[in-house]
Order: sequence, then C-alpha cells, then structure tokens
Amino acid sequence: MVDAEGQFVEYVSARLRSLHRTAFLMCGDAHLADDVVQQTITALYVNWRRVSRADNVDAYVHRMLVHKLVDEKRLSWSKVRLLGSTPEPERSPVTPHDELAERDSLVAALANLPRGQRTVLVLRFLCDLSLADTAAAMGCSEGNVKSQTARALVAVRHVLGVTEMSGRNPR
Repeated sequence: MVDAEGQFVEYVSARLRSLHRTAFLMCGDAHLADDVVQQTITALYVNWRRVSRADNVDAYVHRMLVHKLVDEKRLSWSKVRLLGSTPEPERSPVTPHDELAERDSLVAALANLPRGQRTVLVLRFLCDLSLADTAAAMGCSEGNVKSQTARALVAVRHVLGVTEMSGRNPR
C-alpha cells in the first residue's frame, strides 16, 4: 500500500501538464496559469486525505482550480506588487530604421543641451556612473550634478516630445 504523500506525488506528477493546460485555456496567461496551478497544488496537498476519498478526484481538483482562478481574478486588486517601479509598456517591434531614427533624435536632443548638462547625462546614464563619481569626474558638487541632471532631462523630454516620466514620481 502506497502512503498518502506518495499517492499525492503520483497524482500531481500524472496531471500537472493537464492542469496547467486547463488553467492556461481558462485565463489565457501562462504566468497566471502557473500561479493558479501552484496554488491549487498547495491546497490539494493540504487537503489530500479528504480529496483522495472523493468519488471523482479529477472533478474535485478541477473545481479547486476554477475556484483558485476566480479568487485570483477577484482578489488581484489587493495583491502586493513586488516591483521597484512600474513596468514599461510593451513596445511594438523596432526596425533598424526606427532604431537609427531614435538614436539620431536622441543625439540631436543632446547636441542642443549646454555642455555641462550633456556631460551629466552621458556620464550618469550612458556610462552608468554614480552621483558621486559623476561629481568627481566633473569637478563639481553632487548637488550641482542633481540640478544639471534634472534640467537636462526636462530639456531632452521637451525636445523628444515625451510627456510623462517612465515609472517615477516627479519631485
């Protein structure tokens, strides 16, 4: 006779792909399907002794899966998002011509900046230097680097026609 945990592992191993396919077809999102299946399997493990005595275990598990998906959709507003910032919206595929045009417009926007602002943006964002390293390289204070960066970003956004800051709150 196989123990309860062994039966659970055997059941889940045999039906995991089917559960995932079912969840995906119900929600249309592979990542959400992964989450829902994981939640279902966790609940199934906790209640395995009771579930395994059901007349139709598959029907019971599918009902659990549906309930978990409904809960996920209904309660998603209350979930904590573990992101450092708002994700960037998906962009349409870029052609080499689009990349060149974007680069040219950025170079033109940088060329219109005063030398100090252009230097700050290049050091901070293209060379990825820290605030302190940028200040040291330019021979100025960190406060000067911050104010030059802020002014430069406003000017570049204006030239490029960008109206909102990506994922950050203006201060």
